[in-house]
Amino acid sequence: MAVSNSGLEQLAIGIDIGGTGTKFGIVDREGNVLFSSDMSTRGHETIEGFIEELHKNVQPLIDNVGGIGRIRGIGVGAPNGNFYTGTIEYAPNLPWKGIIPLARLVQDEFKLPVVITNDANAAALGEMKYGAAKDLNDFIMITLGTGVGSGIVANGNLIYGHDGFAGELGHVIVIPDGRYHEGTGKRGSLESYASATGVRNTAIELLENSDTPSLLRDVPKDQLDSKKVYDAAMAGDQLAKDIFDFTGKILGLALANFVMFSSPSAIVLFGGLTKAGDLILKPTRESMEANLIQVFQNKVKILVSHLKESDAAILGASALAWDIQ
Repeated sequence: MAVSNSGLEQLAIGIDIGGTGTKFGIVDREGNVLFSSDMSTRGHETIEGFIEELHKNVQPLIDNVGGIGRIRGIGVGAPNGNFYTGTIEYAPNLPWKGIIPLARLVQDEFKLPVVITNDANAAALGEMKYGAAKDLNDFIMITLGTGVGSGIVANGNLIYGHDGFAGELGHVIVIPDGRYHEGTGKRGSLESYASATGVRNTAIELLENSDTPSLLRDVPKDQLDSKKVYDAAMAGDQLAKDIFDFTGKILGLALANFVMFSSPSAIVLFGGLTKAGDLILKPTRESMEANLIQVFQNKVKILVSHLKESDAAILGASALAWDIQ
């Protein structure tokens, strides 16, 4: 039953558009996700059809909290989302190509103000408002999932750059002429090595280029993923441990470069790979410190996100809406 919105606090809608699925929810100022759900991103030939279904799915949640009068606005996190223009631009993993005026289309459908940014920037905002970076003015958020995303906060402000696309640290080149990245056509990017996809590719390379005995040799190639590598490492498999050591070494090298760029007090890691714990965190810390010049050494904490993974994307997107005037 809908409740009266008289005298009740305002709420925000957070929408996270991923390449496969879209999550959405209604959040209060303390970061409690009151209602949430999800739907497939795919299956819509046009962006208009997708937004129409999104509205159909979100409207019952709005009704549950007392109607549109309680909603301050909508924040959207999306691949290649541009905060300045409200557009999604040339996102390689979404079904709609080119430049999509997403904020305008969502605003027209929902009759609410809309702010958009890319998914990793949204994660950084969520971490700053609700999570491990709550009291930090200078930090870097790194998301370690299928890819590697990032958001840079300096002096309490998210860094967008002149065109809205600052902070693509996953595409920084860490090994010149290194591993090919299908999404960008570039070689040697951090994402090629430090993502879940990168861990899988490192496993395949080590298995093919060595005779080292490993539990992973019993896993069919099409079923090999970072979770299988983790399970093998936890079972004492040396080759699997070597995969995490290599990944951590590359990630730590990149983090050292990022530290020397913006001098954060902390780096917050989020995403599936962080579940590997010290298998990935220990070599990452060691490599970062080894590659820092003295003035930066032993100053920067590496933190793991406090946010519940199932809610983090919604929280991050919703954090955008609180600054809507």
